[in-house]
Amino acid sequence: MKWTREHEIVTLDLYCNIPFQKANNSNKDIQRLAEVLKRSVNSVKMKIGNFGSFDPELKRLGIGGLGGTSRLDEDVWNEYYGHWDKLAFDAKQILAHLNNNTIEEEADIDLRSLPQGREKERIVKQRINQTFFRNAVLSSYSNRCCITGIAEPHLLEAAHIMSWADDEQNRTNPSNGLCMNALMHRAYDNMLMSVSPDFIICFSEKLLDEESVNERQIEFFSAVNGHQIIKPNRFLPDRNFLAQHYEKFIKN
Repeated sequence: MKWTREHEIVTLDLYCNIPFQKANNSNKDIQRLAEVLKRSVNSVKMKIGNFGSFDPELKRLGIGGLGGTSRLDEDVWNEYYGHWDKLAFDAKQILAHLNNNTIEEEADIDLRSLPQGREKERIVKQRINQTFFRNAVLSSYSNRCCITGIAEPHLLEAAHIMSWADDEQNRTNPSNGLCMNALMHRAYDNMLMSVSPDFIICFSEKLLDEESVNERQIEFFSAVNGHQIIKPNRFLPDRNFLAQHYEKFIKN
């Protein structure tokens, strides 16, 4: 069966939401999408591999995607790469149609909590974007905290480098994200920790001062202070975003 543009869009969305190295026939998300699209699991897996061949982040790591791409593959990639808000929303709309759901049902949004009219549409888009951002950031780090290496999904969060309030245009951009455990996320948001444009972890002296904190705390934070973060396989943090946060951290 020939691939359609709509099927490619939802597959590109899945590409962004799962670790590339886990794109195999046993992946449950790939199996579920294959069922929705009425395609074989192998077909969906291969299409994800096709998209991987365009990804500059995979090329940076020396990871090759799957060859044999089509003109449609390239067109869909070029249309949506870097336009994550549009990808997330369009994919949910297509899946809602395929599953005979409303977009709110497809996005698992409680209708009782929503107002009506334009405000409802705004909130739906915002929640879809938030879910895309979280999934894309965590999957790009293979569900590991980039500071500590903790790999328990329940403890992990997608931290914005440039905050939600400060940079509206990059709210959904996965390169504006870092996968962190909840403690490190709070430290980052409160300028108690930063990551330099060279990806070096820097903790505030407030957390390392021997006169004001206990020995265990110093030992805990010193273990990673000055080290590089664990880099993602995709969506490398934007150095300009890191620099802006780091400058605020230095001045704090």
